[in-house]
Amino acid sequence: MALAAVAVSGALALLFPAPLRRWFAPAPVPGLNARLSTDGRLLGHFPYREAAGSDLVQVSPGHALHRDAATALLAMQRAAAADGINLTVLSAFRPIALQNELFFNVKSERNQSALQRSRVSAPPGFSEHSTGYAVDLGDGRAPMANLSERFAATQAYRWLQANAARHHFILSFPAGNPQGVSYEPWHWRFEGSADALKQFEPAQRLAR
Repeated sequence: MALAAVAVSGALALLFPAPLRRWFAPAPVPGLNARLSTDGRLLGHFPYREAAGSDLVQVSPGHALHRDAATALLAMQRAAAADGINLTVLSAFRPIALQNELFFNVKSERNQSALQRSRVSAPPGFSEHSTGYAVDLGDGRAPMANLSERFAATQAYRWLQANAARHHFILSFPAGNPQGVSYEPWHWRFEGSADALKQFEPAQRLAR
């Protein structure tokens, strides 16, 4: 059976170019009837590996980031506090298993299609949060704006626009982003290490 599978795989490789072979491959996420695009995205999202537990550092109760992102985030919070801004962590590292629950359970509760759900939440294995380099931020003085576009009107967001790049954080999903993900002014990713840059290079290339 193994030899037969290899033979079939080899035959497909000879008969069909890579973009067409994607349609013969199994769906990348069990339970989700969607295929990878030619650039490797699933419903707009790029694939990301899960950070190793040994690389994670707690940044607030219940929230952890990759140690490189954690150091930068804590420094950024201190700088914000010196300017009178209270940057709060709403979400950070998420294991793929948790992302699976967030995607499928909420999709079911809200009676959403996979495409609708993917505009606001990545499929498991395709979330920046799983890398340990992405963080959702809020304004401690405007909690009603948390995780909504209203965050863009807060002092915390205006401070991030002016200062986040100094700490190697960029906005992942600005308005009208080419990935087709909903505008998320609260979602920032760290790009201050070689590994982070490598992981997010496909997203950066698409945005150019």
